[in-house]
Amino acid sequence: MALAALGLALVGATYAIGLLVTVQRRPLVTPPFLAGGLPREHAVSRFHVRWYVVTLLFLAFDMEMVFMYPWAVVVAEVGVEAVVEMFTFLAVLLAGVVYVWREGGLRWT
Repeated sequence: MALAALGLALVGATYAIGLLVTVQRRPLVTPPFLAGGLPREHAVSRFHVRWYVVTLLFLAFDMEMVFMYPWAVVVAEVGVEAVVEMFTFLAVLLAGVVYVWREGGLRWT
């Protein structure tokens, strides 16, 4: 019982401290500096879902480069096995791009 009471007291204390240190939300008095223009949308507005597909494609090809640089250094030492592994990796990436293309993830209309 004492341990449960101590746990509840710690949770309550955490919430109380959170309420004490929370920044009060007030409307913006001065507009942000954007080369003299007012913002057209809220700073935390949602992005359209098609941007996530483009982001995932970018990350896939970014990871491709992360793996290809060390591969280029050791491919001569490892030999044919390294070439087969890299082309298998590239085939998986190509399959992903073909899938996204077929599903219309790169169409902007």
